[in-house]
Amino acid sequence: MAQFTAIHHRPTERDKIPAALLWAMLALAMTSLAVVSFAVLTNRLHEGVPKAANVVSEHWMVLEGLDAQAVIVKNVDGKVLLDLPHGGFVTVIQNAMTRNRTVQRIAGNPPIRIVEYDNGRLVAEDPSTGWSAELYAFGDQNKVAFERLLRDQK
Repeated sequence: MAQFTAIHHRPTERDKIPAALLWAMLALAMTSLAVVSFAVLTNRLHEGVPKAANVVSEHWMVLEGLDAQAVIVKNVDGKVLLDLPHGGFVTVIQNAMTRNRTVQRIAGNPPIRIVEYDNGRLVAEDPSTGWSAELYAFGDQNKVAFERLLRDQK
């Protein structure tokens, strides 16, 4: 019968996290807690929340991912609007939506809603999960990808 002995490795000074770094991490966490607590206790208004606006148009579509890059965009009747072998930002949104649906155990592939607002906002909303993405916030080129998709749908 073989006998195994555990090899113990004593940490050296080089293996340890410097005390100054640990104190800095603690200070960062405590400062964050203090700032958030102050904002909650004083009922500070939320920053960075999109302003209310009127809906200019809304479009319903189905995003069907084929692999890591390819995506097919269909209307709610199943007609293929676009078949994108390299969908770029459309694929990114499709992957995020699919991940959220997987986590929430949503079966099937219900349509999503793309909403254009009069203040320039463009939002992808998934009513089946409550997930949404502010498409304009990812940059003009990414927003244009969905605007082009909406133009082609009309």
